[in-house]
Amino acid sequence: MKHLLELLKTKQAYPLPPVWMMRQAGRYLPEYRESRQQAGSFLDLAYNAHLAAEVTLQPIRRYGMDGAILFSDILIVPHALGQGLRFQEGEGPLLEVKDLERLSLDGLDSKFEKIYETVLNVRKDLDQNHPKTSFIGFAGAPWTVACYMAQGHGKTNFPKVFEMAENKPKAFERLIDILVESTSIYLKGQIKAGCEILQIFDSWAGLLKNKDHFERWCVEPTHRIIEAVKATYPHVPIIGFPRHVSVDWLEGYTQKTGVDGLSVGEDIKMSEINTDIVLQGNLDNRLLLSGGDALRESVKEICSEMRGRPFIFNLGHGIIKETPPTHVQEVLDVIRQAS
Repeated sequence: MKHLLELLKTKQAYPLPPVWMMRQAGRYLPEYRESRQQAGSFLDLAYNAHLAAEVTLQPIRRYGMDGAILFSDILIVPHALGQGLRFQEGEGPLLEVKDLERLSLDGLDSKFEKIYETVLNVRKDLDQNHPKTSFIGFAGAPWTVACYMAQGHGKTNFPKVFEMAENKPKAFERLIDILVESTSIYLKGQIKAGCEILQIFDSWAGLLKNKDHFERWCVEPTHRIIEAVKATYPHVPIIGFPRHVSVDWLEGYTQKTGVDGLSVGEDIKMSEINTDIVLQGNLDNRLLLSGGDALRESVKEICSEMRGRPFIFNLGHGIIKETPPTHVQEVLDVIRQAS
């Protein structure tokens, strides 16, 4: 049985919570670093269907995670729309802001072909070698992707996206509309190729301190994407991750977007969230980095707090690149002992 997929569909608690971790395929793993070196650049790795599938599967082989998440990046969507994108060592993503004037949906699915090929490769391997592992596809939420697109990089709190939303509202609305449509196409393509679960990352949702703005730029676009995906694939569960959002806003987010699961950051106590949907989270990735008694106690506390509720064990954010792989294994061992 695929416990992760079944939990999201039935919303029934399991004595042993299914586990996967954001950025579980990444730079902390020596086998990832070998694949990355072989590929050349980060984008070359993301668009290499053989190597990207290999990277996706590495933590499944090493740890036996309940979920395999597609190795890719949320900025694949603006790149496919025509915005120049490169990843510079030590700088992260760099995007050409001038390209915002000429974004196009033309031939979009063909520009995602290498990603879909990666999905097909992973699906084939999981079916043959890891039949109990659920396959997770993903995309960035329009607000978060727009932050990078308007700013051109990710090193600030994105003042240019607020400037665009306030001073060029029609252009910003058009940008969000394009992202809603393109992301819907992209996610449906991932499902068609073999993904069984989706996660929508709104990593910068917490920048929206005004509730009206949060509803307009985070909740509503996410709802539109989920509505479009569910119209074609009604039984595919979707997890939302509005990071660093006030706990008081999360119930409204789950109700209005239609998500099947809610991923929770480390800054919120999950027992305070009043919802019947599946919760996912929320170990502090800094504890995973440091290890020791504090890590073990936090894992036990989360498992105890969520016992009897539909729950997926995960992090509050992605694995930090300096994290020792042995710490990840230790978390899995503690969960199995505590449950």
